[in-house]
Amino acid sequence: MLTVDFSRFPVGPGDRVLDLGCGAGRHAFEIYRRGAHVVAADLDLGELEPVNGMFAAMRAEGQAGPPAAATAVTADATHLPFPDGVFDRVVAAEILEHVPEDRRAAAEIARVLRPGGIAAVTVPSWLPERVCWALSREYHEVPGGHVRIFTRGELAAKLSAAGLVVTGGHHAHGLHSPYWWLKCAVGIHDDKHPAVRGYHRLLVWDIMRRPALTRAADAALNPLIGKSLVLYARKPFIPNGAAVPPQASLLAQEGRTHAAG
Repeated sequence: MLTVDFSRFPVGPGDRVLDLGCGAGRHAFEIYRRGAHVVAADLDLGELEPVNGMFAAMRAEGQAGPPAAATAVTADATHLPFPDGVFDRVVAAEILEHVPEDRRAAAEIARVLRPGGIAAVTVPSWLPERVCWALSREYHEVPGGHVRIFTRGELAAKLSAAGLVVTGGHHAHGLHSPYWWLKCAVGIHDDKHPAVRGYHRLLVWDIMRRPALTRAADAALNPLIGKSLVLYARKPFIPNGAAVPPQASLLAQEGRTHAAG
């Protein structure tokens, strides 16, 4: 289930792409299939072994031939172990809501992106997330859980402060919000509840079959209750050909904050 729309986030053979906070690897696998050089990065070592295993299986089955390349590495979003400007594209899907220092993570995304490169950043949408928090403390008050709820304006402002230019966005997974509301209402770990099991079967059927009716319903619901907000942003050039330094923007803003305090 992809959150990023690859018609708005073009990836092609030979592109260098970072999937930051890759989790189970859903976006990394799609990027690999498109012939890119993908680095799947996550702080959770437990996520990375199966991701590397899937990369190997895809290679063995011919799903990603040359020039595609893929690897999975451990990385802290606030201190990425990569040189400046090394990636053509960066995906950061459902990660910033987990990071206390989200401004620094945004600055790192901008730092490792080349001038002219594109980032796709997704977070839980404000309204569906507010409902989940209201229904269940257990949903977010867990180690490594969500530490904030983003508005679209806040996410756009933080990306802009990091030196990126937001170019557009959308919401995704409108059918998934009611599923999470159900889980929060009956108990976040109660996957055997009849309502939760029934709705989960519907979502799996929709993902596998993609029938026109549910696709139309999802598209209609996305602007209202889409579970994820997706923003796309480009790292600009300045007239002399150098990139806008994201850390300078971040530190300047922090300096103004301290001065005001």
